[in-house]
Amino acid sequence: MPPEDFVSITGLSFAYPGGRQILDRLEMRIAPGQVVAIMGGSGHGKTTILRLIGGQLRPQRGAVRVAGQVVHELNTRQLYLLRRKMGMLFQFGALFTDLSVFENVAFPMREHTALPEALIRDLVLMKLHAVGLRGAAQLMPNELSGGMARRVALARTIALDPQLIMYDEPFTGLDPISLSVIGQLIRRLNDALGASSIIVTHDVISSLKIVDYVYFVSEGKIAAQGTPKEILDSDIPFVRQFVKAEPDGPVPFHYPARDYREELLGPHAAR
Repeated sequence: MPPEDFVSITGLSFAYPGGRQILDRLEMRIAPGQVVAIMGGSGHGKTTILRLIGGQLRPQRGAVRVAGQVVHELNTRQLYLLRRKMGMLFQFGALFTDLSVFENVAFPMREHTALPEALIRDLVLMKLHAVGLRGAAQLMPNELSGGMARRVALARTIALDPQLIMYDEPFTGLDPISLSVIGQLIRRLNDALGASSIIVTHDVISSLKIVDYVYFVSEGKIAAQGTPKEILDSDIPFVRQFVKAEPDGPVPFHYPARDYREELLGPHAAR
């Protein structure tokens, strides 16, 4: 793997047992310091890519390398150590509802380190300050707005200063102000940590403002890729449909299915 690639995906193929092919010989690279977006229609394998990077799934072919290590070849202890270099922001935050904001952010520090409580306190306040919520440390998750909860989840994601941060639909359900705040936080925190970030998202416009590079995934393959300017200027029908949110194009609305009339009336229905 070239030294400039922190994440390298080569020849990656994956299918769930008894299911259709999700990823087919995928190629993707993320350099240190880059913020990369993965876009595409629902069910085309975007979140599956994150699970393969994190070692939750194993590929049938190809490899995912993170920090020079082939993820699916690691044993449990090695994978546990590699995951300490990763942070994951789940789609809806996934905060522990019975823990305060402070305790949510402190949780990974207590789980993965032996730091004294006094130092954990200072670090938690630093992370909360970075997302503008130091004053909310003692609130409970049910007292937070959607945008605040997402920022707390982001503070927890960066609790251990990860080298790789993964975001699964970080903009879903946010109002325009919160969406802009989260977008700028992702960019600023990535630059401050010198990390690599991967954003799985459907929000083309918000993402293109903060990312360095974009991969469009369709039918398990890379359908298009490029810088934000290259994506905006692209005349590829698949890309143009996403950027302009056009209802008609290469990406179908309907999931593949039997003939509609036949399924309703039976195989011998008159045509």
